[in-house]
Amino acid sequence: MSLEEIKAKIRTVPDFPIKGILFRDFTTVFQDANCLSELEKILVNRYQNLGITKVVGIESRGFIMAPAIATEIGAGFVPIRKKGKLPAETIELAYGKEYGQDIIQIHKDALSKDDVVLLHDDLLATGGTMKAAQDLVKKFGVKKIYINFLVELDDLKGRALFDPDIDVEALMHY
Repeated sequence: MSLEEIKAKIRTVPDFPIKGILFRDFTTVFQDANCLSELEKILVNRYQNLGITKVVGIESRGFIMAPAIATEIGAGFVPIRKKGKLPAETIELAYGKEYGQDIIQIHKDALSKDDVVLLHDDLLATGGTMKAAQDLVKKFGVKKIYINFLVELDDLKGRALFDPDIDVEALMHY
């Protein structure tokens, strides 16, 4: 199965969550076992030999692929969640996104200076959420950060927010 075939299964929902937004809905991709398996293979092949010790998934759709990648490459999984969802002591960051403001958190003991981190989410739009996640992870002084998305909305130029020394990759583009 090709990435073009997978991309063709992404449903576009107009005016969600607010008027004027074209929401790229991955549930149609994740429901298809072949798509899910192919995405996992592609991501594992891309990241398996980079010394990654932790895969950080961004709430909530980043939680779908991140644990599978982590398991296959022999890394741990760490969630970054919206405020109030993690049970232990956290650090947090407030940020703006394309249709509002939010706060994300990570456990204070989730990462160390010895970690090589892959940050994963499903979609890069304006980049606010992943930029906040990058900045949270950087507070731990990790060795290296990689960033991955399944899809990037190129015309929104979210990629420009990330530090130039970070490898940012998207599998599909709109």
